[in-house]
Amino acid sequence: MFKTYETELAGRKLTIETGKIAELANGSVMVRYGETVVMVNVTAAKEPKEGIDFFPLSVDYEEKLYSVGKIPGSFTKREGKPADKAILTSRAIDRPLRPLFPKDFRNDTCVVATVLSVEPDNSPEVCAMIGASCALSISDIPFGGPTAAVNVGYVDDQIVINPTLEQRAKSRLTLTVAGTLEKITMIEAGADEIPNDTMLEAIKKAHEEIKNICNFITDIKNEIGKPKFEYKSFATDPEVYSEIEANFKERMYQDVQALDKTVRDANVEKITEDIEAYFIEKYGEEAFEEKKRDIADSIHDLEKACVRQMILEEHKRPDGRKIDEIRPLSCEVGLLPRVHGSAIFTRGQTQVMSIATLGMKSEEQMLDGLDEEEGKRYMHQYNFPPYSVGEARTSRGPGRREIGHGALAEKALVPVIPSEEDFPYAIRVVSEVLSSNGSTSQASICGSTLALMDAGVPIKKPVAGISTGLVTDKNDPSKYIMLTDIQGIEDFFGDMDFKVGGTKDGITAIQVDIKIDGLTYEIIEEAFERTKVARDYILDEVMLPVINKPREDVSKYAPRIMTTTISTEKIKDVIGPGGKMINKIIEATGVKIDIEDDGKVCVYSTNTESGKKAMDMILDVAKIIEEGGIYNGTVTRIMPFGAFVDLGGGHEGLLHISKISSKRVEKVEDVLAIGDEITVKVSDIDNQGRINLNMKDLESKGN
Repeated sequence: MFKTYETELAGRKLTIETGKIAELANGSVMVRYGETVVMVNVTAAKEPKEGIDFFPLSVDYEEKLYSVGKIPGSFTKREGKPADKAILTSRAIDRPLRPLFPKDFRNDTCVVATVLSVEPDNSPEVCAMIGASCALSISDIPFGGPTAAVNVGYVDDQIVINPTLEQRAKSRLTLTVAGTLEKITMIEAGADEIPNDTMLEAIKKAHEEIKNICNFITDIKNEIGKPKFEYKSFATDPEVYSEIEANFKERMYQDVQALDKTVRDANVEKITEDIEAYFIEKYGEEAFEEKKRDIADSIHDLEKACVRQMILEEHKRPDGRKIDEIRPLSCEVGLLPRVHGSAIFTRGQTQVMSIATLGMKSEEQMLDGLDEEEGKRYMHQYNFPPYSVGEARTSRGPGRREIGHGALAEKALVPVIPSEEDFPYAIRVVSEVLSSNGSTSQASICGSTLALMDAGVPIKKPVAGISTGLVTDKNDPSKYIMLTDIQGIEDFFGDMDFKVGGTKDGITAIQVDIKIDGLTYEIIEEAFERTKVARDYILDEVMLPVINKPREDVSKYAPRIMTTTISTEKIKDVIGPGGKMINKIIEATGVKIDIEDDGKVCVYSTNTESGKKAMDMILDVAKIIEEGGIYNGTVTRIMPFGAFVDLGGGHEGLLHISKISSKRVEKVEDVLAIGDEITVKVSDIDNQGRINLNMKDLESKGN
């Protein structure tokens, strides 16, 4: 049965429709927010997926270009693989939902959010996040929601919920917050050095709106929600776990305290072999095979329990550090000879190399998405090769995780990148993870800051990144331990990865992943305080002693830039028919040239002399001849009555014999010859555009 439900979100009507479309899906809703429309459909397999030890949830946010009245630019004229923005939105939808499914649920579950119409003032991403929660809540799929989400801006020192297009253009904050009625479940932010207290206040205000939407979805669920279907549980067999715990816990507790990750992994591998041998010897091969999955799950659960107990009860960490202690740090810059800027940042066994490249403005990334952003001048990319974790497998290119981590580092650095007017380059930074034991995305922020400074990019301030983790007591949620600078095992077995990048003056990026039902304000506030202290330490004690400001000049291998502005009417002359003129300049000088629609010209060259020659040629073509102006020209023809002078840019003028000198000139050839470089003044331009020149006036002024 078709149903429509309405509420208000940030002063605008939000409508959820259901029962009209996609009736074969487990749950389906249409979310309307102003003229933005997003359809969300959710489905789940009837049977579990065998042979896996995780919940197989997939989330796809599908951007349809018809939603903004565009035809795709590809050869096939249809949408191809999702753009980075769509992938990041898929991740933002996934993160608050995943912890709210049953831990023992293994049925394939798919969430598909399709953007059908976009009004720039109303975010389709927020509609998709709300729609996914609502569709799951009213479906028969086991789900412990609802959740809801909003965007937050900071405009003219005011916190704004779901800012409009005009407000977003002025906002110092791009924040997405998701949560349940009780807690915060996801935070994603890019910010212009926002203080901790302002960020926390923005999150709290977001939560007030989130609570209203959660109540709205709960009312819909109570009215039309389907009973949740029963599913096969993949919970660990308690008897198997109890037997392993009784016989091997003490040894496991000691094994996970090895300071070195390699040794610790070897310890766990050995105890796993011994536990398997124990069951085979005691119960036989056939019984072992029947219980093999439960044994593997129990070993995992026991290792997790030992790590968490050690942290919670003894305040000890697997590598021996204090709760707020950062791993050993080091960094180096300028290690690659011919790149424009390079750095390595090492934190414990995590190591990232970042390389900066400077290019032409025309080399910026073009975006073909649903929002108003058409391109970006600063690009950050993150690569996570298998060797970084000691695995022998082929690299398959960047996945969603790599795109997400690259975007986080990009957000962290965008606020400190110089403006195009101050530094008219396109900038690309690539972070190569060389070794991974947790917090590689934060190491890439630090390494990229160093690489940019090594490249001579005049960033406004250095940026550092750090993450905090969390271990909570399942019997008493108010009891928890927060860890500064988490390594891999603490991330894997912990409850939170709270990543924060920023300068000494404020936050520039946040990404929060959690595995529990949410975070309290108290935990968020403490995470902000911990990361601020750690960022300051990393900057003051590690990064700035190596390079404390950007290089005075860019690398000798980077293009030098000369800029000027020409009349917009002259752009076509500089380009020439079919690009003939600009190609002639490029061929003659070996430079690269960008010309903007407003007449701004950038000449890129690794050779200053070549750049100057090209700029002179451009200015020559773009020259505007005006009465009274003084110009350099070349004598091209000599006639009995005077000489014709090429003024550049296709302009030619007549220098009459009577205007050559204050002295009497019998013959033009007595004073001038073809090819002479002379300085002339434009005395007048007649109605037909003919230019008359004068040398005599300049001579009388001492020229």
